[in-house]
Amino acid sequence: MAVTHHDHDDVDLALRSRSADHDRVRMTGHERRAQLVEVGRALFAEKGFEAVTVEEIAHTAKVSKPVVYEHFGSKDGLYAVVVDREMNYLLESITRALTAEHPRMLLEQAASALFDYIETNTDGFRILLRDSPVATATGNFASLLSDVAQQVEARIANEFAGRGFPKELAPIYAHMFVGMVALTGQWWLDERDTEKDEVVAHLVNLVWNGVAGLDRKPRLISRRS
Repeated sequence: MAVTHHDHDDVDLALRSRSADHDRVRMTGHERRAQLVEVGRALFAEKGFEAVTVEEIAHTAKVSKPVVYEHFGSKDGLYAVVVDREMNYLLESITRALTAEHPRMLLEQAASALFDYIETNTDGFRILLRDSPVATATGNFASLLSDVAQQVEARIANEFAGRGFPKELAPIYAHMFVGMVALTGQWWLDERDTEKDEVVAHLVNLVWNGVAGLDRKPRLISRRS
């Protein structure tokens, strides 16, 4: 019996359907969720939240759109999971690193922990730097920096007490240091010509040697009468 052009189309469609099914690797629910988080993380880091679509996430993961909705409810839901995971990981990394009692070593540990994260989790840091369009369980990047500053604050307060400086100024200096580290990290994210340890060493040099020469009652030169 002769095979018609229509029969050829049916065979071709069937083959393509089986090929697509083969490409969609069967995963457990947990594995599929983890895969979608990784796909979303890479796309959000590259393009930003607004530019990424659910269709693109599904296509990259080789699943249908309903699978994405089934796991996260919406693009916002996936983004919130990605941001929460990065926030928790970074905060835990810095917290684990802060073991020293000597303030200079503490500064090195805090700065090194953030730069280590930037080096090994570049996509995650890019996401954290963007404004989150949804409320997340751990808040935004600014709140994370505030949490880190609070951990540094107690050690700075002890150092100030030993040097005769008011302990109540410790929160100001803690936030200044953490902000300086974060902004320098943002610069280093795309400027990798300088070695990580060299950048951290210069950061600590500026902060520590600046602290060593602090005036007890600093004043703005421009406002001195």
